[in-house]
Amino acid sequence: MSRFFSNQHKELVPYTPGEQPTGRQYIKLNTNESPFPPSEKAIAYAAEAAKQLELYPDPTCGALHKAFAAQCGVSPDEVLMTNGSDEILHFAFLAFCDDRHPAAFADITYGFYSVFAKLQHVPYTLIPLREDFTIDPEDYVGLGKTIFLANPNAPTGIALPLEAVERIVRGNPNNVVVVDEAYVDFGAQSAIQLIHKYDNLLVTQTFSKSRSMAGARLGCGIGYKELIADLNTIKYSTNPYNINRMTMAAGLGVLEDEAYTRANCRKIMDTRLFTTQALRQLGFNVVDSMTNFVFAKADWIGGQALYEALKERGILVRHFETPRLKDYNRITIGTTDQMKALILAIEDCREGIK
Repeated sequence: MSRFFSNQHKELVPYTPGEQPTGRQYIKLNTNESPFPPSEKAIAYAAEAAKQLELYPDPTCGALHKAFAAQCGVSPDEVLMTNGSDEILHFAFLAFCDDRHPAAFADITYGFYSVFAKLQHVPYTLIPLREDFTIDPEDYVGLGKTIFLANPNAPTGIALPLEAVERIVRGNPNNVVVVDEAYVDFGAQSAIQLIHKYDNLLVTQTFSKSRSMAGARLGCGIGYKELIADLNTIKYSTNPYNINRMTMAAGLGVLEDEAYTRANCRKIMDTRLFTTQALRQLGFNVVDSMTNFVFAKADWIGGQALYEALKERGILVRHFETPRLKDYNRITIGTTDQMKALILAIEDCREGIK
């Protein structure tokens, strides 16, 4: 830390991304990326857009907004595309949180929520998950705070049914409820269908997971047009050209190839079932997941020990050191072959312990 660093940020603890290794080749099951490449249309459109990189991209994202809105069954002015879903979440903290509108979110959830709150000096409340890692919707009703709800939640993978999400939105009519649906395409219900019923609902999504665009950085917000107008005020006050030309083009290609996305989601869900069953046969407690990862622990090996043993065998998973999570590892669902390699590596670990 330099002597010039602002005093108001000196205590900030930044978000820690998953390992991005260089050198050794790993089976990478630690950052919830898709195991499948982007749509060929996305690649072709991005390559064509690269021929005009000397020009700024369209700051309104007009074509992309229109295409995504049509897919969601909403109007283009009810959509805002951003540089990954982290940006739309950041915009939401800027637009809807302050001393009079503190934030609230689960004590175990996406780690960036607390980072954004601390960065902007927003007071926030942590709401404990139940012992089984589920969310009690009643804990969120009538809070009088801006609520951030990851659904499905991370790193647990557990999803609330739509009626429970609606209960939270309906129970906080004077505060914005942000429903973060980064993993919704792997079996959960989207709350997008509720945005015309509730003017306080903002749904956020990403192209990083189901649409195989983690490296392109594309996210979005969907909500009542006045909410989106607020977020556009933040966008045009910070970074009007927030989405580059190639990413914008790739996003259009992905949306035009929805069948490819849906087929990949089905493959991942099938592989998730295979992985869950195989882990349980090896003595793991696996949380029921609606995401592209599983959250698992075993009595015969600690979370840190398993993480290290798998890394030695060329497989990366995600381990968290917080007290309630330290026995677990979050394991991204890769290809069937990758997950079979994981199971073989765990069997090898168990044999070594015996």
